[in-house]
Amino acid sequence: MKDNIKVRDIINDNISNKKNTLERIMPVFFLVMASISIVTTIGILLTLVIDASKFFAAVPIREIFSTDLAPLNANPSFGILPLINGTLFTTIIAILLAAPIGLSASIYLSQFASDKVRRLLKPIIEVLAGIPTIVYGFFAYSFVTPLLMKLIPSLGAKNVLSPGIVMGIMIIPMVTSLSEDSMNSVPDIMKEGAYALGSTKLEVAFKVVIPGAMSGILSSILLSVSRAIGETMIVTIASGSSKNFTFDITQSMQTMTGYIVEFTSGDAASGTTGYYSLYAVGLLLFVFTLGMNMLAQYISHKYREEY
Repeated sequence: MKDNIKVRDIINDNISNKKNTLERIMPVFFLVMASISIVTTIGILLTLVIDASKFFAAVPIREIFSTDLAPLNANPSFGILPLINGTLFTTIIAILLAAPIGLSASIYLSQFASDKVRRLLKPIIEVLAGIPTIVYGFFAYSFVTPLLMKLIPSLGAKNVLSPGIVMGIMIIPMVTSLSEDSMNSVPDIMKEGAYALGSTKLEVAFKVVIPGAMSGILSSILLSVSRAIGETMIVTIASGSSKNFTFDITQSMQTMTGYIVEFTSGDAASGTTGYYSLYAVGLLLFVFTLGMNMLAQYISHKYREEY
């Protein structure tokens, strides 16, 4: 009892010691560090909303939600649907490629690969995430597009199919890594129980592991969609700047990020409607990615299996 009192007295003395300023300063320091991301996000959102409001005040809603986009014409028009169309097509192509490949890789790594093979393959897959996106863009333009043109003669030099495929390759590590983590979180006792009942590895993977990790798998796919929507350099280099509203993926389309890159190169004078359209497109892109992230969090919490 005396020892306990002595220890408590020592702790109280340390807390109340006026010379121990570090104990009082560090919590404030940690709070400031934790608040930086929040303050930055608020600052970005305010910048987008304030400048985008000037665009919405100058352009009628009917024109904004039209298919006519010609911001540099003598009589400019600012229909945003061609940009949404191009962004959705590249994202859909990317996720159609990344989801099955990434999910298959995660099943193999978590359920079938030995520890030695896993330690070898996983870093190789994750190397894809470290390649600069501008390198992916040149790869799409100089290698994938010429290759596809031999298979699809009508394919344009700038098109949506090529950057969509390369974006899918880029986000494979995200799908693989997050899905594998979810699969590894399924308790071994559930898998061992299935094996005890005579299930094969494939049956355990599809009937036990994947259903148990479904929330994490869906979240990984949605986060990958968010990453693909915000991709810039691949689509800027390989997709082109055509502002036509079309459903032909063999032709050039412009995405929202491509539009922002084009106009920030100096084509739009500061203070013009075209200049403020950048912030409107940026705000729409922010809303899209925020919606994907919130949906991923909702699915993760809604369908999470607790063991």
